[in-house]
Amino acid sequence: MSQDHSAQSSAGDNENVERAAQGPQSAAPAPAAGPAAPGVPPSPEAQVREAAIELLRAQVEEYKDKALRWQAELDNYRKRAARQMEEERRYAALGLIRDLLPVLDNLGRALEAAEKAHDTARLVQGVHLVLKQLEGLLERHHCRKIEALGQPFDPQLHEAIAQQPSAEAAVHTVLSVVQTGYQLHDRVVRPSQVIVAAPPPDGEEQPPGGEQGITPPPA
Repeated sequence: MSQDHSAQSSAGDNENVERAAQGPQSAAPAPAAGPAAPGVPPSPEAQVREAAIELLRAQVEEYKDKALRWQAELDNYRKRAARQMEEERRYAALGLIRDLLPVLDNLGRALEAAEKAHDTARLVQGVHLVLKQLEGLLERHHCRKIEALGQPFDPQLHEAIAQQPSAEAAVHTVLSVVQTGYQLHDRVVRPSQVIVAAPPPDGEEQPPGGEQGITPPPA
């Protein structure tokens, strides 16, 4: 019996010696925390994150809806503007036509009165009145005559169709107007067709100012 007890004590001492020789062992890593088990409420941090995500989703949907509505409003505005511009172009001359109608009426009355009375002088007088009315109408619409007679030739306003030697007018001066030109604001509707003075024949005296530095009209 004493021999068995001594043997067991010796074996235990040997195990203690081997453990001491191996040194302290590191503890095993703790298992990673997994998802909360069903039925377990989420942590406060998870609840905050979920609420923030839901808020962002709601804001994204709201902005998408606003963007779609703004795009639709912009498309409608473009369509309205296009229709308005088309109508303005189509009826741009409406005011001018309204002003022309009384002139047309007066011309018709003048012709009718002259035919009934067989009076040419009365017809001429009526046509002159209509002409004055038409000129006043054009002026109200900012369309005015281009003054040319006696003026120096201006290629921006005048169109020379002929030259005529003259001992009385300076060279390149407009001697006569064949067709009156008109100007709308600062834009030429059509130039005045004119005849300009050319140098007089040899031996004739040229009037003062005849050698002005004006661009000569085309031949």
